[in-house]
Parts: sequence; structure tokens; C-alpha cells
Amino acid sequence: MSTTTRKAPASPSALAPAPSPSAKPAGQAPRFGLPIATCLVMGNIIGGGIFMLPASVAPFGTISLVAFGILSAGALALALVFGRLAERHPRTGGPYVYAREAFGDFAGFLSAWSYWVTAWVSNAALAVAAVGYLAVLFPAIGEHKLAMCLSALAVQWLPAAANLAGTKYVGAVQVVATVLKFAPLLLVAVGGLFFFDPANLGPFLADGHTATGAVSASAAILLFSYLGVESAAVSAGEVKDPRRNVGRATVLGTAGATLVYLLGTLSVFGLVAHDRLAGSTAPFTDAVNAMFGGTWGGTVVAVAAVVSMIGALNGWTLLSAQTPYAAARDGLFPKAFETRRRGVPVTGVIVTVLFASALTVYNYTAGSQRVFEVLVLVTTFTATVPYLLSAAAQIHFLAAGQTDRVDRGRLVRDGVLAVLALGFSMWLVAGSGYAAVYQGVLFLFAGVPVYALMAARRKRAEAQRDEARRA
Repeated sequence: MSTTTRKAPASPSALAPAPSPSAKPAGQAPRFGLPIATCLVMGNIIGGGIFMLPASVAPFGTISLVAFGILSAGALALALVFGRLAERHPRTGGPYVYAREAFGDFAGFLSAWSYWVTAWVSNAALAVAAVGYLAVLFPAIGEHKLAMCLSALAVQWLPAAANLAGTKYVGAVQVVATVLKFAPLLLVAVGGLFFFDPANLGPFLADGHTATGAVSASAAILLFSYLGVESAAVSAGEVKDPRRNVGRATVLGTAGATLVYLLGTLSVFGLVAHDRLAGSTAPFTDAVNAMFGGTWGGTVVAVAAVVSMIGALNGWTLLSAQTPYAAARDGLFPKAFETRRRGVPVTGVIVTVLFASALTVYNYTAGSQRVFEVLVLVTTFTATVPYLLSAAAQIHFLAAGQTDRVDRGRLVRDGVLAVLALGFSMWLVAGSGYAAVYQGVLFLFAGVPVYALMAARRKRAEAQRDEARRA
């Protein structure tokens, strides 16, 4: 880990010499090269939401593509900022590391806590969504709540098992899932352009909307399609040559996801008549059927969606354990989260999947989707907290002169990118809505007692060490 960065003053680990950026715990070697790291980013950004996005924004007209373009620019700015931050701090934890280095232990803890909450609640949401597509392939699953619940749990525990087997298997699953996922998506995104019919596009601006209102409304739906740009940065400690590869993987993965999003949405707009698309429950299915005829598109899309979400769960399960692991090493999370085997923080994986499983069971037994929907809405706020803190940390490092190179042109470019990333993050917060922000703040501050206990424990440990030295 970097010897050129300063540690937060409150951390007792600041007194110990830091290992080199490429250093790993004994017996552990980086396993993720650039291709796997890029797949991790792309796989985590593109979950199951893409299969409904075209229908979700169609009611606003093709002006929604303008919102997509603006969001894509913001996501790429954030990706570039993460790449620059990873060059300075190439350590596991990503946003947690950057916030703690810039603003101290409490900011680092809030970033880690917020990211962890987002991960395990989102994992439960992905599993529940995957069951909907499984029911298309196996209709019997959708006929019984118990079967749906058990299927959702299986969808969570299979990626967890791959994680517990080691980072080698996580990388293998991620590559296979990414390839299988992108094959049908690219079929529509690229192949659909050859069947494109401009008459299907419908109005540029749908009736009843102003241009500004339509862009803002469609952006609110699309905003969270880019969550996951930080994936390589969070796992920087597992990436080969992180100073070089984390930034590249982040930008390549985000750019690849952006290309699939834009081309896929444009193709579906041109394949399915606007009136039909606005009411579609399976837009990619309708697009495949329009390209080749028949009704087999539903099966193809269902398989792609399940593979997509399992791949996303595979990557998010790893990320959900990496941030608590990094915080535990600094004494900000319980020490049990520091337990690591075969390159994977096993306690974090197990605790995360247990929490997500409990939420899944509650979702199927409570008799109402409302509680679960509220919790998922909360994550749209908690996910942006690490982004805001990371962008602010980059601005802090630049303003404080903590840069590796004194190059005015690069400083200006990095500053502009950091400001754009901060604005993009603020837009994410605004798009989540007042209710989500209010409840998200409460959910976020629920971690404050945990921080208080951990800080008290560190104080006691420091006092005991001081007393032992005086004796």
C-alpha cells in the first residue's frame, strides 16, 4: 500500500510503515488482470435493469436519449476520477480509502457503512428480480411463494459460494457471465440497427412534457443505471498493477456499458412501435421478436436476464465484503470482517449474504412488497454517498497540492473532471427523491452507534498500549 499518502491522524495504523502499492498479505497474490477487472465493472453496472429501461423512458419520447447522453458523460467523468484516485491510493476499499485519506476516520466509516448497506440490500433486490425471469423459464416457480423464496435464496448463495471458493473463481464466473450476458444484448444493440425503422421512434417530445421536464424525469429513471463504476477501485488490492489497471478497467468498463445502454435503447426504439413500447413489460423480447419473428425472444431474454443478474450478484458480493474488510483493517469495522481466505474476505461475504437472505425471506413472508420497495429506494441514496465523498476527496487532494505530478494542464483537467463527478453525484442524490433522502439519512446514521463503539474500543487499546510503554 502506498507510502506516499498520509494517513488520517486518528488512526493508530498511521504509526506503522505502509507496505508498497503492490504488497499483498502473505500467501496472497493479485488475481485480477485488466480483462477480468473490466468485466467486473461492466457486469456490476449492467445488472437486470437494462431489460426494462427502453420501456421505462419511452413515454417521454426519444428526448430520453439526450438524458442518457448527459448521464453517460457524468458517469465517465466519475470513472476517470476513480481512475486517478486509484493511482494515488491503489488499495482495497476504493471510496472508503479516498474518503478516509481526505477527511479522516468518520468520513471513511460513513462511506464504508453506506456502501455496505447498499450492497446487501441491492443483492436482495437483484435476487428477487431474478426470480421473475426464472418464472418465465420455469412457470411452476411463480405459482408458489415458497418456491419463489427458495429460488431467490439459491440465486444469492450460488455467487456467494463462488466468492468463498476464492478470487480465481469469482473472476472466472464474472468473465463467463459477462460473455453470456452481452451476446443477446449486443444482438439487439448492433443487429437491431439493421432492422431499424425510423417510423417506430414516435415523437421526440411526448405530449404533456416540456423538454426540461422530460429530460429530468427520464434522467431520474436512468440515474442509477450507472451504479457500479467504482467496482475496480473497491477491489484495487486484488488487481494486478492497480495503479495502471484500475483506472483503465474503470474507464473501459464504464464506456462499454454506456455503449450497450445507448445502442440497445436506440435499437429497441427503432424496432418496437412507440405506442407498444411505452406499455411493454419485456421490451427486449419484443425487439427480438420484431427482428426474427416468432415468440422465442422471451426465452432468450429471460436467460440473458438471469445470467446478467447472477453475474452482477457475483461481483457485488465480492464488493460488499471488500469495503468492510478495508475498514476492519483500520479498526473502523469489527475485526471479524478482516478474516480473509483465498483472497476473499469470508466474514464479509457470509454476513452480507445472511443479511440479504433475511431481507429476502421477509419480503416473501410480510405479505406486502411495500417495505422492500422502500428499502430498495433508500439504497438509491446510500449508493451516492461514497461517490460524493470520493469526488470531494479528489477536489481536496488537488486543492491541497497532493498530486504526484506538477502539470498545470493535467491539474486543470483533473479539477474539471472532479467538479463534473461531484455534480453528477449531486444529481444522483436529487434524483432519488425527498423521501429516499430522508429515509436514507436515517439508515446511514444508524451506523453511527457502530462507529462510536469501534472508536471507544480503539481509544481503550491506545490507552492500554500507552500504559504498557510507561510501565
